[in-house]
Amino acid sequence: MNWINNVVRPKIRSFLTTKREVPENLWVKCPETGQMVFYKDLEANQFVVPGSNYHMKMGSRARLTNLFDGGAFEQVTVPAVAQDPLRFRDGRRYTDRLKDARTKTSLDDAVLVGEGTLDGRTVVAAAQDFEFMGGSLGMAAGEAVVTGMLRAVALKAPFILFAASGGARMQEGILSLMQMPRTTIAVQRLREAKLPYIVVLTDPTTGGVTASYAMLGDIHIAEPGALICFAGPRVIQQTIREQLPDGFQRAEYLLSHGMIDMVVHRHKMRETLSRLCSLLMHGASVEKSKARRGNGKAQPNGSLDGKLIETTAIELEPVEDADRFTAPDDDEASGKERRDQPRN
Repeated sequence: MNWINNVVRPKIRSFLTTKREVPENLWVKCPETGQMVFYKDLEANQFVVPGSNYHMKMGSRARLTNLFDGGAFEQVTVPAVAQDPLRFRDGRRYTDRLKDARTKTSLDDAVLVGEGTLDGRTVVAAAQDFEFMGGSLGMAAGEAVVTGMLRAVALKAPFILFAASGGARMQEGILSLMQMPRTTIAVQRLREAKLPYIVVLTDPTTGGVTASYAMLGDIHIAEPGALICFAGPRVIQQTIREQLPDGFQRAEYLLSHGMIDMVVHRHKMRETLSRLCSLLMHGASVEKSKARRGNGKAQPNGSLDGKLIETTAIELEPVEDADRFTAPDDDEASGKERRDQPRN
């Protein structure tokens, strides 16, 4: 009877019905307007809903592909960390949650680091993926951010971070919170090397990520409508028992209150980042050169960290005695002024 159940009945069923299986993500509904958008069209539009300009969540690999020239980048290898140091288990084992997240996103953890070129300039970028356990900050994610920043220092290149996170990863406890000071120290390495650190805040950026490296950039850019906060508006409203203003903790609200530098549409993000990297790196090169104008040749003038510093020295030409000008003494000048004055 197996051949009847497995072969004959499915064929008869296929003749009697025309219903086909439709992929779950074939159509996407806009959370703001309810508009139904074909997934391929949404993907081609960088996950921005055409009618409402609502910015949907975007995966880390898609962000780096849209950032680098030709969509090509080399993934930076991140050192391995302990998978389940606390042997945490709530409703499920932490290791099982990690396996599901890796199968769903094809990522090792929440942060993907890549290096490539942006309009011909070498750039290192890291992107957090909210689909991987809410983009939470754990040991592996913190190690990825630190590795990316140190890679930028080694290449003397700008570092760009796309932040999207729900906060620290509770399954790793205090070890997750320790990533906040570790990433802060890595940011300091970028500053000591005088390299630009640009942060792009996407929806949502909350919790420990906001309290650490996401708010330590040289320039902070946000996507339209992105939620950026430490504690969410619902928690704050329940705590203070007051009605919050419209758009509270959204990108436009933070821009008007001086918390971020600009709000940029996703379609203009790449050219904005390219322009900022060009300006900041040009300013750094001018500051490092410190050349003075003169009519001489560049001559060595000391060293810094074992490297020779070249400055422009002025070579003075000899002047004949007859061409020299000697300034008169103060007494002679004052006496001459008195003699030249007419007498009454």
